[in-house]
Amino acid sequence: MIDHVSIAVSNLARSAAFYEAVLAPLGLVKLVEFAPARVGFGKKYPEFWLNLREDLAPQPETTGIHICLRAPSEEAVRQFHAAALSQGGKTAGDPGPRQAAFTTYFGAFIFDADGNKIEAVYFGQKLGEAVGTAGAAKLP
Repeated sequence: MIDHVSIAVSNLARSAAFYEAVLAPLGLVKLVEFAPARVGFGKKYPEFWLNLREDLAPQPETTGIHICLRAPSEEAVRQFHAAALSQGGKTAGDPGPRQAAFTTYFGAFIFDADGNKIEAVYFGQKLGEAVGTAGAAKLP
């Protein structure tokens, strides 16, 4: 349903380096750069954009907005989180299991230097299946 997302950043070079490291475990690479204003990451085409906003003040952590990206494995979620911390990001939720509306999943949350909250998520089972529950009811 969603084709791509864009986030505002105050320093494009710093953010591009941060996201190159953070998105690599999720299989996203820098595909295009329109200096000095935009950088696009993706697998086959840009799905995740950074847009320069030089006067942007860091966003408060309480905005409630976050972007969630799929990871290919639990290990990729861990690598995403570790890369963010090693690049100066902050944790907003360490890697681990979480309960969603329809299933459990493995995820981690980070904040970048501008306060953007990004999550990496891995679904180890099909949506609607409960983890560790034999004979769990399936959703239609």
